[in-house]
Formats: sequence, C-alpha cells, structure tokens
Amino acid sequence: MTDLNRIADDVVLGEGVSIVAFANLYGCTIGDQTKIGPFVEIQSGATIGARCKVSSHTFVCEGVTIEDEVFIGHHVCFTNDLMPRATNADGSLQTGDDWELETTVVRRGASIGSGAVILAGIEIGEGAVIGAGAVVTKDVSARELVAGVPARLLRTLD
Repeated sequence: MTDLNRIADDVVLGEGVSIVAFANLYGCTIGDQTKIGPFVEIQSGATIGARCKVSSHTFVCEGVTIEDEVFIGHHVCFTNDLMPRATNADGSLQTGDDWELETTVVRRGASIGSGAVILAGIEIGEGAVIGAGAVVTKDVSARELVAGVPARLLRTLD
C-alpha cells in the first residue's frame, strides 16, 4: 500500500491484501490475499472475500458482497438502486433515507469480464462467468456463462 490511496480508518483489511495506488476504500471489508487494482472505489458496506482480484477502474457500491476467489475485470460497475433519482417529487435532493438499497451477491469463484455492468439485486452463482461488456439484469446460476446486452445464457460450464 502507498500514501496515494484513500483508505478510511473503518476499512477492515485481511492479511496480505495488496492495494495499488489511487484506490478509494471506506467502510468496507477486504479478505486475505485479495488484490485491489488502481482507481478502484469500494464503498461502505461492501464486502470482498479472500483471494479475489479486483481490476482497475472498478466501482463496488454499498450492498455488494463478493465471495472468495472471484475475478472482477477492469471497469466493472455494480449498482444498488433500481430507480435512481437525484430529487424527490417535491424537487428536494434525495438523501440516504429516500431510496431503497438493493443487495447484490457474487458467489465463490465467479468471473466478471471487463466493462460489465451488474444491476442492483442480482445474484451471480458460484463459478459463473460474465462476458466482457455484459449488462446483467437478472440472476445468473452457478457455472453459467452469460454475455451480451442484456446478458443471456450462452452455455453451462462443465
């Protein structure tokens, strides 16, 4: 780790975690031997398991749980709100009390290709593979390979 990272005091880091410069982590938990690439942001309430690789320019928001041994490609974006809005009906800016957090889970050993977008409330099954650039709009079962916009099943892995 270097001084070029913004790692808040409330971040829980496991043993042997590697974080490349310009990462921004706050209120999250990172498991043992996980590697965090440059320009990654991991928000409060997110959990990354052990022996994961989170590649550069990835955004992991509140409500995302990534289990052990997961690969996250470059520029992957997770979301946590099904109906994002800047303001309420009366024109006032929304606050944390004005929306509902949707949780997302990425199960052990899954791989998410570069540029994928994972919409809120999704579960990605154990060993599943998400193709580069995919937009995942619904759950992906264990060992499924999905790709496209929206992501669709290409095949089940052996």
